[in-house]
Amino acid sequence: MSGKSARYCFKQGLINIKRNKLYSIASIGTVAACIFLISVILAIIINVNYMEKKLEQQVGVTVFFENNTTQEKIDEIGKLIKADKLVKSLKFTSAEKAWNEFKKDYFKDDPDLAKGFEKNNPLANSASFTIYLKNIKAQEKFAKAVKKIDGIRKVKHSRKAKATLTNLERLLGYASIVLIVILLGVGIFLISNTVMIGINVRSEEIKIMKLIGSTNSFVRAPFVIEGVVIGLIGSLIPLVVLFVAYQNLIQLIINKFGVFARNISFAPQSMVFTILIPIGLGIGVGIGLLGSFFSIRKHLKV
Repeated sequence: MSGKSARYCFKQGLINIKRNKLYSIASIGTVAACIFLISVILAIIINVNYMEKKLEQQVGVTVFFENNTTQEKIDEIGKLIKADKLVKSLKFTSAEKAWNEFKKDYFKDDPDLAKGFEKNNPLANSASFTIYLKNIKAQEKFAKAVKKIDGIRKVKHSRKAKATLTNLERLLGYASIVLIVILLGVGIFLISNTVMIGINVRSEEIKIMKLIGSTNSFVRAPFVIEGVVIGLIGSLIPLVVLFVAYQNLIQLIINKFGVFARNISFAPQSMVFTILIPIGLGIGVGIGLLGSFFSIRKHLKV
């Protein structure tokens, strides 16, 4: 197809949209609603995954040793743990360091009370390793395995953090599948109807074009362009709205939930929209293509 023909087809596609204003606006609105909800769900999933990665850096499995375990034995246990493929890093906390941190937290208002324990560390058997894993979901499995190591007395890990993230991811997954299927179906249906009206309106013109030798692709192209443009506009609107609103929404959540929200790590805007923009535009164009394809196949006999 020449450049002149391509420009003609593009122009005719835009004319079709203008000609069928009501259906075009309804189709754009439906696609916009579809992309908006999909983008919101994806943004939540991206943030959940981001929080999970941050938790992996902050929430570790803590192991305590049997009483009177020698430093040599502790070092041996450390090497054994470090060799595990699930382990990202580990940090050793001596009994002295544990006591010093305890004093800072619990005796900060009255340091003199801690002086009575200077010669007798009450946390003498509290030396520990804090182990950070590559995947927080592996905590349960890792904790069971590490508990079997000789010399380890106790293993502590955060079951609640892992369970909350797993349940939230599962819920989001199910909800997103249902919503996406419904909204995609509605969007494709409306675009298909919009293109069908354009075909009916131009039926006489299409017959003339065929009589003078126009190719099938030349006849179909304006309707494909019509569907793609509707899908593209419908996807751009919610992406722009979400891009502008994202930081304000995060700030609103922080202000609303105070200290709790400030401890949550939200994914940066650049990271979220690096993923959302291509996916949103791709889905919008895909809806437009499918809608026009179904309509052309059913109503346009060329």
